[in-house]
This record gives sequence, structure tokens and C-alpha cells, in this order.
Amino acid sequence: MKKFFYRCTQCGQEYEISPEIMLCPVCAAEQKPDEPLRGVLQVVAEGKTPDPRNIYEFLPVEKEFFPDMPVGSTPLWRPKNLRKILGFPNLFLKDDTANPTGSLKDRASFLVAAFAKKFGIKKIVVASTGNAGSSMAGVGACAGLEVILFVPKTAPRAKLVQALQYGAKLMPVDGNYDLAFDLSLQYSKKHGGLNRNTAYNPMTIEGKKTVAIEIFNQIGGIPDYVFVPVGDGVILAGTYRGFEDLQKFGLAKKIPTIYAVQSEGSCAVCRALATGNFDRPIPSKTIADSISVDIPRNGYYAVELLRRHNGKCITVSDEEILRAQKILSETTGLFAEPAGATSLAGFIKVKDQIPADATVVLLITGTGLKDIDSATKILEFPDGAIKSV
Repeated sequence: MKKFFYRCTQCGQEYEISPEIMLCPVCAAEQKPDEPLRGVLQVVAEGKTPDPRNIYEFLPVEKEFFPDMPVGSTPLWRPKNLRKILGFPNLFLKDDTANPTGSLKDRASFLVAAFAKKFGIKKIVVASTGNAGSSMAGVGACAGLEVILFVPKTAPRAKLVQALQYGAKLMPVDGNYDLAFDLSLQYSKKHGGLNRNTAYNPMTIEGKKTVAIEIFNQIGGIPDYVFVPVGDGVILAGTYRGFEDLQKFGLAKKIPTIYAVQSEGSCAVCRALATGNFDRPIPSKTIADSISVDIPRNGYYAVELLRRHNGKCITVSDEEILRAQKILSETTGLFAEPAGATSLAGFIKVKDQIPADATVVLLITGTGLKDIDSATKILEFPDGAIKSV
């Protein structure tokens, strides 16, 4: 039988898994304003080696508690045209736009919903720039949960429509994601409910590790390189955690080189990796709203993982992101939102530094249908209308 427990990513203190604890209370007591979360907890598993073909064996909640929803098991594309253009015959696309609400965030919401059901919790509170909120709303609808969503009022309308369609209660914030994050914490502490906020809730990192296990199963081993769009750093941490578990249980011998790819207009993780610390937050400005954060809440843990595994962090401009989005669409038929195309933008930027025969996986984290306004910035619509041919 497998045992699961929490371990603080900073001090190493261990705790029983419970909805009563979200962060290590010792480290969280040292929290300072305008810095990433202190005391982020990771889930640790001990016991029998899990079957990599059974994702549920890697997770701390029993399968019976999960909603009846097809989250995960997303396609791994072998993009023939893109491989030829870029000169990489072993390039793969992990297409998480195929999740039920169109983003990788469903992996976290899926586990959060199961956790809530296991502990008899009926209400979920979450802050989001759009994807996490619409994801929790959709998964919550299937699970019969009430979802309270704090979101900047400037979030793409399609994502707000999604959340409302699923029945979430929308709490628009006259400010950025960081303000939405803080207000949602205040709300859940005052009015109750399980807070799903990224990094704050350990299940958000844990749920996202399933993408790495699926890649391992689909490729039949560990890739050489993985490119991950990064904002808060939770998808990055989840990807690392999946590969770490595979290595820990003797199922894999190495951790791939992971490239954390950030927008130039929101690159606090890259700055901290280069300088050694998180300085005063710089207001984010990027077309890739899903990875736009001033304070990356999982920043400390994300940087620690990059250092531990010799990962790399690179930045790309909005122009490079939009160009990659168009290249991806035109060569593969896969339409990603700007944040989802950021992994391709990063790969194009550094591909000359990577062996051409390397196995490379790009995480495509969200569908372009969530933000069609951004895509139109480099498209040309025909004037007028034809009357005959």
C-alpha cells in the first residue's frame, strides 16, 4: 500500500495530508509582502512502485473520488511538417488543448475536485487570469461543486464566458492577477471553501505532474528536452515532479533538460534564476495572459527545481509568441493560445543549441479559441465581400 504525505519544499518538515493545511505553517509565518509563497508543500509518495500506465497510482486521492470526466490522456503529436521545417525529426507536441475545458489546468482541477469530494467539501474558491478559473468551473460542474472565481476584469472574454457557462460565480477584480489571488484568499478564509489557488493548494502541482507521466508512456521513455510555458511556475514544478517520481521509483534513469519559457513582459522566474533572488515586482505586460504574473507564487520552488536539475529559463517577445502561434497553426492545424505557443517560440529561439536528433517535447497548454482577439493582431482580414466568382 502506498503512503502519501506533505513535505515542505523549504524546511523539509512533513505533514499529514489534510484540507486544514495548504502551506507549511513554519515557513509561511516568514512570508513577506510582494514575494512568492513561502512554505509551498509537495506531495511525497512511498511504498510499492506504481504502474506508469495507471496514473491514479501516482496520486494521493483514490480513483473513486474523481469526477466522471476525461481529463488527461491527451494526444502526443508527431508534427511532420513542423519537424521538416525546423529540422528536428524527433519533435513532439503534447496537446493539452484536448482537455475538456481546453487547457492543461484541467489536470490540477481534476485532482482538486477529487480531494474536495474525499473530504466532503462543496465549495471551491480560485483566482485566475482565465484558464484555471474556467477549468475549475468546468470540472466543478461535473463534480457538483460550487465554484467562486476571482478574475481580473480584463481577462479574455472567451474565458469568462466559459466560466459563466459552467455555472461559476464570477468575482471581477479591478486589478491584476496578484490582487485577485489575495482577494480570493481573504474570501476563502472568511467564508470557507477549499482554495484552489495555484501553488497555495498542493494539489495544483501534484495534478499537473500527470503530463510528464503521460509523455513517458507515449514516447516509451524520457525525452531529452521539454519546453514549458511559465508564469507562476506550477506547470513547471508539476512537470518536474512527474519525472522525479518516475526516477524515484526506478522507472526512468534521468530527468530531461527542461526549458522554462517566459514572456519578456512577465519573466520574474528567469530574472530570479539569473540574479539569485526575487526583487521588487515589475508590472507584467504581455499578450500571453495565461502566464502574465507580477509575483510568481511558486517562484521559490520553481527556481529551486531548475537549479537542482540544471534546467534553463529563456524569454521570448510577444512578437515571437504570435509568430510561433501562426507557424504552429499553419503547419500542424493546432491552434494554441499565446501562452500555449510560447513553448514553440522558445524552442525556435534556442534550437541551434540543441542536437538535431534530440527528442524534444513542447507543451501546448491551452487552445487558441480561448483568446481569438490576440490571434487577430497579426492576421489580415479581406476587405469587402465578393459578389461573384
